[in-house]
Amino acid sequence: MSLRILKIAIGTELDVVGARQRAREIAVLCGFAMQDQVRIATSVSELARNVFNYAHGGRVEFSIEDTDGAQALQIRIDDQGPGIADLDLVLSGGYQSATGMGLGILGARRLMDLCEIRSAPGSGTRIVLQKRFAADAPCMTARMVGDMCAHLNALAPDSMLGEVQQQNQELLGTLDELKARQEELLALTRELEENNRAVKVLYAELDEKAEHLRRADQAKSRFLSNMSHEFRTPLSSIRALSKLLLARADGELSEEQEKQVRYILQGTIALNEMVDDLLDLAKIEAGKVDVRPERFSVADMFSTLRGLLRPLLGGSTVALTFHEPPAGMALCSDQGKLAQILRNFISNAIKYTEQGDIAVRAALLPEQGMMHFSVADTGLGIAACDQAFIFEEFSQIENRLQTRVKGTGLGLPLCRKLADLLGGAVGVDSVAGAGSVFWVSVPLTPMADRDDAPVTSYLHNPD
Repeated sequence: MSLRILKIAIGTELDVVGARQRAREIAVLCGFAMQDQVRIATSVSELARNVFNYAHGGRVEFSIEDTDGAQALQIRIDDQGPGIADLDLVLSGGYQSATGMGLGILGARRLMDLCEIRSAPGSGTRIVLQKRFAADAPCMTARMVGDMCAHLNALAPDSMLGEVQQQNQELLGTLDELKARQEELLALTRELEENNRAVKVLYAELDEKAEHLRRADQAKSRFLSNMSHEFRTPLSSIRALSKLLLARADGELSEEQEKQVRYILQGTIALNEMVDDLLDLAKIEAGKVDVRPERFSVADMFSTLRGLLRPLLGGSTVALTFHEPPAGMALCSDQGKLAQILRNFISNAIKYTEQGDIAVRAALLPEQGMMHFSVADTGLGIAACDQAFIFEEFSQIENRLQTRVKGTGLGLPLCRKLADLLGGAVGVDSVAGAGSVFWVSVPLTPMADRDDAPVTSYLHNPD
């Protein structure tokens, strides 16, 4: 539906001024906001001036159009001039004209919601502009448009001086708005500069604290290393003297004396293990641990571990089983560090398993290029909420065997660091009361370009 409002002929400079005045008045009567009133008046003024300057005459028609259920103010500007020869170039913004031709069209396209242009050389130009009504604006009816036309006809046209004054007021309002925006931007810039200075200060503090932490970490590593070295000599002496006393080198011992000496020996052994763990951790943190890869047989490593760890079982009811790997299963890694990880796992399993069995297995993961070792026990198990802490230094979980089993909380953190050095990882799968499975996975070869014997022939299911 189309409701015609007004048609204005453009033939003189005064007509251009009149078109701007009527465009603003119609925008006011249609209920547009102040900014939209200025946009509509400016667009009509620019295009009407083009009609006067280049086509030497034309007309501007105002109407209300209903498109897709929404109303819009439509302005149609027609002329019978020479047309726009370089329309595509003008619309792209690349047209250069000494008279400023094309700037008015580009401005109107930006200010209005719709701008359609049809032009051909020698056939004139038609430009259709639209500005949509606000969503909450009342629907314009034929009666309302009739009242609008009567009101417009009753208005006396303002003089050119009055229009210039109106434009100056609009310009001053725009300048005031731009000044307010500029002040806001300056305030925001100052705030950002202050924040930037604060961030720089914070970074400087963080760098300083990081340096303090680095020095503290170095001091801790030196302390642990020195302390470990200093403790090892007296501990070795105490252990040697305890063994001499138990061997009756200086005469017989009473039952109570033998009991006390054994306590001394056990405490010395425990302290010596802790010192060894502390020294290993200090070396790793200081970066003074070298990885010495060599190709070795998994079966040979299991055989060595079996011989070293069976004495720890004593007369207990726990069975330690090493499942034989397939013949020829081997990998290239640091055998000493890998064996140290497995010794820690098996020692913990023996400590926290009262009865049942402990199973040590090896399995190949050819798709990942890794070897997977696991130590499964039927011991106390670890609750899910505690599993995240057991690989942290000096962390121990309280349990009913705590009084009988002594530990420092350094073994599992050491295993994690050793696995990192080997390029692998450690972990645990456990259920409280149902036992645990500690595992370590290490690469088959420490160098990416190494392709020794094929690994697919070693595929083995540990179960």
